Amino acid sequence: MKTAVITGAGSGIGQAIAIKLAADGNHIAILDFNTDAGESTAEIIRSSGGTVEVIHCDVSSTESVESAFAKLERVDILVNNAGIAAVGNVEVCTPDELDRIYNVNVKGLYHCTHFAVPKMLENGGGAILNLASIASKIGIQDRFAYSMSKGAAHAMTLSTARDYVDKGIRCNCICPARVLTPFVEGYLEKNYTEEERPAMKKTLSEYQPIGRMGTPEEIGDLAAFLCSDKASFITGSAYDIDGGVTLLR
Repeated sequence: MKTAVITGAGSGIGQAIAIKLAADGNHIAILDFNTDAGESTAEIIRSSGGTVEVIHCDVSSTESVESAFAKLERVDILVNNAGIAAVGNVEVCTPDELDRIYNVNVKGLYHCTHFAVPKMLENGGGAILNLASIASKIGIQDRFAYSMSKGAAHAMTLSTARDYVDKGIRCNCICPARVLTPFVEGYLEKNYTEEERPAMKKTLSEYQPIGRMGTPEEIGDLAAFLCSDKASFITGSAYDIDGGVTLLR
């Protein structure tokens, strides 16, 4: 049985990916700063007959990630999903905010890949999937720090794929547009009245030419394919899953 490590799998996209990879027969290791959220996902997996463990991990900390990976007997699949958002252009982005986004979205991806690759090499290879974004390909208004981090995720995907293409390790990334996650629902609830929310949700949906936001399950299906042996000829690719956003930009 393969072991699939997913960071930030307590809700939303990470949760959907973990559930799908478990359904495909992988043992799941959830690395999450919020272990209560991680356990919620674990209970869903266990209730469907899957095997799963939850390990506390702060992806921004070298020591925390090293400790988490030391607890894993093997790593066959790594999904670098953990990430945080930021709104604002370069004028309003403070040094602290830039560091906060970098530490989680960029350094966190580095940390997990750094400690996963040796374990993959021990077992003859593996698959790495990074969560990038359409922000790594097109300009999005008021997303300076976030776009910086997702551009880095895309570039690190290409570099890792190139360095390990002859060593049995594949590395790809996916580039979603807006996905209807609990984060988006919370954003609407926090910033808009009950009367305003339907109109704003419609606006967010129509940003995608296809006319709606994506679902975590759709991201999970693509992620599971790219991590599976069915995608054994795919590496160094960035897959758009964006309802036509980049097509029409």
